[in-house]
Amino acid sequence: MADSCCASSCSDDTARNDPAWRRALWIALVVNAVMFFVEIIAGAASGSRSLQADALDFLGDAANYAISLGVAGMALVWRARTALVKGLTILAFALGVMVSAVWGLVAGTQPDPWAMTGIGAFALVTNISVALLLYRFRSGDANMRSVWVCSRNDAINNLLVIGAGFVVLWTGSGLPDLVVALIMALLGLQGGWQVVRQARYELAARGVPV
Repeated sequence: MADSCCASSCSDDTARNDPAWRRALWIALVVNAVMFFVEIIAGAASGSRSLQADALDFLGDAANYAISLGVAGMALVWRARTALVKGLTILAFALGVMVSAVWGLVAGTQPDPWAMTGIGAFALVTNISVALLLYRFRSGDANMRSVWVCSRNDAINNLLVIGAGFVVLWTGSGLPDLVVALIMALLGLQGGWQVVRQARYELAARGVPV
């Protein structure tokens, strides 16, 4: 029956239970955990809000990958519920980044542009590798889509950090670093809402109150 097997559930069961899917998540989990420590240390040492914001994003992604590994193979309702939590987590991190950036505007900062561009470039290569690894799973259910959204947004964030580093170097002002942190927060809000919306749709389609 058409209404008992939608594209986001039955068609992706094989992919979710495929060892390649779980292996990709494990790799993404380890890479993001390592990059969190790299960027949080570099961000604190360089005084860059955008690097610190990106580090928190790496931490959130590592947690999301761990959750995805835990629910892979479960019923769609449970995967959608987990994706809803993940989407709300993304929104929370985005709000935290926004508050940090606003505080930086008030307090004033002068980050190290060389650290921003160097660590940003390293993070970009890392995120592109993870995004390519997860690309084949981008059209699955809300849980799988949330993994792809995280990887895609991370690569965009890294490009912004690199660009801000060059502008800080050119102008001598820390404002570009704070502007990029705000942009990253807006991207997080958009991505988190995208995941929440699809998760709510999947739950509503099965009569589960949200």
